[in-house]
Amino acid sequence: MTETKPVIAIVNVVASATIEQKLDLVDITKKFPDVEYHPEQFPGAVFRLKTPRTATLLFGSGKMVCTGAKSEEMAIKAVNIVVQNLRKGKIKIKNEPIVTIQNIVSSINLGGKVNLEQAARTLPRSMYEPEQFPGLIHRMLDPKTVILIFASGKLVCVGARIEKDIHRSVNQIHSLLEEKNLMVYN
Repeated sequence: MTETKPVIAIVNVVASATIEQKLDLVDITKKFPDVEYHPEQFPGAVFRLKTPRTATLLFGSGKMVCTGAKSEEMAIKAVNIVVQNLRKGKIKIKNEPIVTIQNIVSSINLGGKVNLEQAARTLPRSMYEPEQFPGLIHRMLDPKTVILIFASGKLVCVGARIEKDIHRSVNQIHSLLEEKNLMVYN
């Protein structure tokens, strides 16, 4: 049994979406002056929302990428709000957006310190080069996530597509660190 319960916070959810039709980005920027579009620098337009606080990239192909949401539901809601706003601005959109969660990023506090040197020698699929980066990079197979482990006991988990996978990954790595006596509690 682990000594502490990890504190998990979702910090970013990235979702892709499509409306399966072309978008006229120049027309969108005329109707929405706050939308940023500099095609000479980047082919997408940036549609920012205040609530939920997100940025959605719009592409001429009708594809979108939403970042900044704090949950899967919030990412889906943000894409739907962007589409609603476009329709209100007389941009004709026939279909409802099809949204796919691509990546959930979370930060975790294990409540104790981690012996990274020892962990690097003990944990499979791990890489630790302190001259390059202060954290240990651990690749988990199931669920397929990458966990950055820092000596402070703080973690960053990336690559999950559903929130349940974050909890599974964190609980697995925490149990493994405990089992191998790599955790230090004050």
